[in-house]
Amino acid sequence: MSTDDQLRHLAAAAAEGDGAALAELVRQTQPAVWQLCTALGSHGETEDLVQDTYLRAVKALPTYRGDAPVRIWLLAIARRTCADHVRKRQRQRRLMQRLESEAAARRADAPPVHGLAPAATDDLLAALDPDRREAFVLTQLVGLSYEEAAGVVGCPIGTIRSRVARARADLLGLVELAAGQ
Repeated sequence: MSTDDQLRHLAAAAAEGDGAALAELVRQTQPAVWQLCTALGSHGETEDLVQDTYLRAVKALPTYRGDAPVRIWLLAIARRTCADHVRKRQRQRRLMQRLESEAAARRADAPPVHGLAPAATDDLLAALDPDRREAFVLTQLVGLSYEEAAGVVGCPIGTIRSRVARARADLLGLVELAAGQ
């Protein structure tokens, strides 16, 4: 039995709930997935990216039709996982830069805010009211329009606009507080 055939057999068995087949599938494919995630992902986050790749793959196993070899299918999932991760990090960096610029502009006599790590974005967002955080994340990080975000949340577009504006004000205050201004 070829490697491709063996992986297809393992994928089919894993899709039917065979845990041993899933473990063997991961064991045989993990080196390639790990290597790709190391090359495409952020330094120090390879383990999380590999885990996220396999979580996505397990969810998608029932729909795997075998059009591509299993290894290629998994690497495509890993590539998308890494791309999503990089886009998220870029959005977080842009958000931090924008918040720092707005905080500095509000207090022109104060020095600009520097040194907030991108990881601090998660802490800042966690400090927001849940409704404001949801609206802000949907529009500013996920990239939905206000109208689309209103559809996701199930509220009027004006409510989304208001929540985003309040979230921005809250975040500016938190950035200023963190900078010791």
